[in-house]
Amino acid sequence: MTHDPSEYIRGLQQLLVSDKKKIAFLFGAGTSLAKKNKLSENIPAIGKLTSDIEAEIKGISTTSSAVLKAIDQIKDEIGNEKYTIETLLTFLEIKKQVVGKGTINGLNHENFENLIKLIKSKIRKKVSIHKHIETKLENVIHVDFAEWIGKADRRFPIEIFTTNYDYLFELGLENKNIPYYDGFTGSYRPFFNSHSVDDLFFLPNETKLWKIHGSLGWHYDDDSKKVWRKDSDDDDILIYPSTLKYNDSKKQPYTALGDRLTNYLKQSDTILITCGYSFGDDHINERIMTALQSKISAHVYVFIYDILFKDGVKVGYSLTEDSFLSKLAKGNSKLSVFGCRNAIIGCKYGLWKLKREPDKDDAVNIELYFDEDAPYNLYDEIKKEKKGEEKWTGEGDLKISDFKHFVNFLQSMTFTSNNIEG
Repeated sequence: MTHDPSEYIRGLQQLLVSDKKKIAFLFGAGTSLAKKNKLSENIPAIGKLTSDIEAEIKGISTTSSAVLKAIDQIKDEIGNEKYTIETLLTFLEIKKQVVGKGTINGLNHENFENLIKLIKSKIRKKVSIHKHIETKLENVIHVDFAEWIGKADRRFPIEIFTTNYDYLFELGLENKNIPYYDGFTGSYRPFFNSHSVDDLFFLPNETKLWKIHGSLGWHYDDDSKKVWRKDSDDDDILIYPSTLKYNDSKKQPYTALGDRLTNYLKQSDTILITCGYSFGDDHINERIMTALQSKISAHVYVFIYDILFKDGVKVGYSLTEDSFLSKLAKGNSKLSVFGCRNAIIGCKYGLWKLKREPDKDDAVNIELYFDEDAPYNLYDEIKKEKKGEEKWTGEGDLKISDFKHFVNFLQSMTFTSNNIEG
């Protein structure tokens, strides 16, 4: 089974250029990892972020052996497949809520509280690259994405859902003077306004930015029971694991933003495009799949950068026929998964392969999103003494699963539409 990338990407282009569809994006850690050029700064992927912070905590001379032992025990409880700095924080928060005056994993309430604060401070430091790049925004790919939003002539505003804590999307939007709304109301002490998030028609002409795992600068105030947006230098990052039995006001942002995603998808003529999101959050996945199982006309396009490397060398691809994402997409035709080498479209798993060799005009457009394999020599294949005979395969890697190339692809459409109109 094969899928022709030119056919499906052309169809996606038509959807994005049309102003009849409601377009939303779900961006994960891969978008903060993406670099526009060699001068770009980025944020480590969740795996490296986890290992770096764990190593730093273990390297602190004042870290007690009890804390180190507790981290190892909780890591075993979570399991290697699901263990990240986020799941560690989730478990620590749960244990802190129920420990009372006793101990769990050898830690008391104060120990848990101090460890949580330490981990959040480490995360805050690593994702606060905005402090270094405010004068170097020409190297930030998120600025180019914001530029596309500004140039795209759309009837419905773009909605951005992101699991990232950093300010990269904010920097991009503000650099390009694009008004956006993020769920907070007010000026002196902006507060999270769940009613505005529930209202799909609130500020109908503004871009929306929904940070569904919390953000730098979000702070929960115990006295007022509200979530405020304050100076990120002094306040916690808030992460809202739905397993926690927080009071309603503390769960409010996570729940309200999750509901926004579900309700957005349940509208007619809706497209959700994910990029840099590995489908590692079960609660987000459940909301997406539940919405798609209803009688709606929405469609979700998943761009996943699934190339596997070992010692800097490409060794394969993670989107196999039996992988988690493949199983999801095989069960629902409204979910299309575009990996680098393979795709699941219409519930069918197949290899990317062009049906015909592109001519010179086609090649320019195809190179925006597809990297063809070099033709191979027939002599190497059939071991005959013929040289110089090369065979075109039509196979290759889809480039736009990488956020940098995806943004370049988006921008190419604005240039094309502008040229047509001019």
